[in-house]
Amino acid sequence: MNPILLRRTPVALVLLCLTLLLIQPVYAQTPASTETEILWDVWGVPHIFAPDNEGMFHAFGWAQAHNHADLLLRLYGQARGRAAEYWGADFIESDRVVKLVGLEGESQRAFATLSDEFRGYLTAFADGFNQYALANLDQIADDREQVLPIEPVDVLAHGLRVLRYGFMARPGFSAARRWQNGEIDPLPMDGSNAWAIAPARSASGHAMLVANPHQPWSGEGLWMEAHLVSPEVNLYGAALVGNPILGIAFNPDLGWTHTNNTRDGWDVYQLALTPDGSGYRYDGAVRPFIQRTAEIRVRQPDGRFTTLPLLIKESVHGPVVAERDGLALALRVVGEHAYEAAVEWWEMGKARTFDEFTAAIRNIRIPMFTIMYADRAGNIMHFYNEEKPILPGGDWAFWNNTDPIDNSRPAIIPGDSSRYLWTAFHPFEDLPRLVNPSSGWLQNANEPPWTTTLPLALNPADYPAYMAPPPLIWPRPQQSMRLLYEDESITFDELIAKKQTTFMELTRWVLDDLIAAAAQSDDELVQRSAEVLRNWDRHADPDSVGAVLFTAWAASYLRPAGFEAFATPWDIDDPLNTPRGLADPTAAVEGLKSVAQQLEAIRLLGGGIDVAYGDAFRMRVGAYDLPASGADDVLGTFRTLSFAQDSDLRFRVTQGDSYVAVIEFSDPVRAKVLLSYGNATQPNSPHFGDQLELFARKELRDAWLTRADIEANLAERVVLRR
Repeated sequence: MNPILLRRTPVALVLLCLTLLLIQPVYAQTPASTETEILWDVWGVPHIFAPDNEGMFHAFGWAQAHNHADLLLRLYGQARGRAAEYWGADFIESDRVVKLVGLEGESQRAFATLSDEFRGYLTAFADGFNQYALANLDQIADDREQVLPIEPVDVLAHGLRVLRYGFMARPGFSAARRWQNGEIDPLPMDGSNAWAIAPARSASGHAMLVANPHQPWSGEGLWMEAHLVSPEVNLYGAALVGNPILGIAFNPDLGWTHTNNTRDGWDVYQLALTPDGSGYRYDGAVRPFIQRTAEIRVRQPDGRFTTLPLLIKESVHGPVVAERDGLALALRVVGEHAYEAAVEWWEMGKARTFDEFTAAIRNIRIPMFTIMYADRAGNIMHFYNEEKPILPGGDWAFWNNTDPIDNSRPAIIPGDSSRYLWTAFHPFEDLPRLVNPSSGWLQNANEPPWTTTLPLALNPADYPAYMAPPPLIWPRPQQSMRLLYEDESITFDELIAKKQTTFMELTRWVLDDLIAAAAQSDDELVQRSAEVLRNWDRHADPDSVGAVLFTAWAASYLRPAGFEAFATPWDIDDPLNTPRGLADPTAAVEGLKSVAQQLEAIRLLGGGIDVAYGDAFRMRVGAYDLPASGADDVLGTFRTLSFAQDSDLRFRVTQGDSYVAVIEFSDPVRAKVLLSYGNATQPNSPHFGDQLELFARKELRDAWLTRADIEANLAERVVLRR
């Protein structure tokens, strides 16, 4: 590989050349030379124009290092299982999991299995990353440089660690820790919204798509927005950082997005150990574990190293992840072919028709995530994408639990019999899928697949009882359905406004009953609380007074009570109007009194029960500290944010609305986008948090898709020659 060649063109010269450019889609303007251009727009989004796919992947690796080098070197170091060696004892558990599942060996075998073509793409991506990093070491944290150079297999290992052992299996590891020693590992909110609108429901007659993943605002859950153009593709969208291809994207003909589905991608099996712990009971006999040893090298504060030995036991189910009292738990995880997830996303992005897209997803190499799809031909689709084991009977509760929201308390499967050991998987045709429903719209907000549209079009009885949880919705999915069901002709601008709503759907369920019951109280504080709630606009906007009080009450009273708190339970035959009312108004008022007393005692920012929402809930990214608008999933705001309390007693966003794209498949395609926290995490980047002010104002940005629009909003041009 030749050394990198950089050429930076002054913006003024670019602007002088604008009159020579034709306004046309960028996919018609691929450079004819061997040079690859990165046109950085004013929001830090790289628009990559490459003469071939290798040049495009190379430039995308370069661009990711430019925007996220410190973060990605940490993530690649973790994927190697050497993070404790690099950065100390805080990473021991991370390394333990990597070694427990044998990620290094799995990644090496997977890389060798990939096609020569895709191995070349991963190599180009890694080369691009290294070339930027090695030429810009002064921009990289000193303690991250030791990870360089990265190898193509590091990119693959990172993808497996995040997808298979993070998204998919983390609840299993969490459940094992809870079983072994009572530790409760708080799981991140499992959220996202997705909409697809058919021409019949669209005011313009064009299909539309809304992408709205809810991911952590830090770490491996971050997105990087990009525009990738080669002779074979023209993709705009976002990749989870460190991944070589866009995971949510659109091209001039079609697009897709994902939500976390109610998947069943792992099981924990309980094993009865032999007295010496070297074996376990299985099918009436003793079966020895396959045992191997590993070491975790740990950097000490003084720079020296210690070594922790690790004994790894493998059963037929998978690795042993916990032991106690003569028992063990073994974890079995789907995703044997998850290393090909990036290949599948690549094929999805190359597709130009519904049939080509369906062919790309048919083999289910992405082991989880609902797929929501729309195209220029007017097709829409919801596919409950999952690598789903064929199980020997039993329902969802037997294999999982009775709560589709909280998967941190799983069912524990008997491990003493081969009866429960799954080895085969349902094909594409077996999984819930809905194409072009008569309603003209599809939605998913992480609920089971049965309520993806109204009138209901999928019958759970047509599928195995273990396929997905029984039909159930909570406030956010209900609002998602309502926003589309009640509008028979949706414009592009209306779709954006619906996406940005902060109305709390939960207030439809209980607020009138709560106010009425509180108004009857003899307690002066309770009566004042009722008045605050009566005057509240029922939104989670910065100036909403009453939202903090209601949020605190819902967290302390409704969340522990669950669905038993409602007088009328949810009814699948009336999905938009149930549940309703309070089952125990007296207890609800006592709960209101308790949180009102706490708020009055704290007097947060000078307020009590009447503190404005944005004074208590904040969005803090880099140097930005702005009032929040949006609230937690269970409150039913479609604009979803999760919070953790800071040292000043305010609440800071930790997760929620991240990448947003609203796309209309007109000719040419039209899109507005936003990456809430900005498109970079490097401390010196001007794009670390720079989109947060737009997010606070509920604004989206234009996605610049033509060369002329990109040049008109150009911040910098970089030319790479491999």
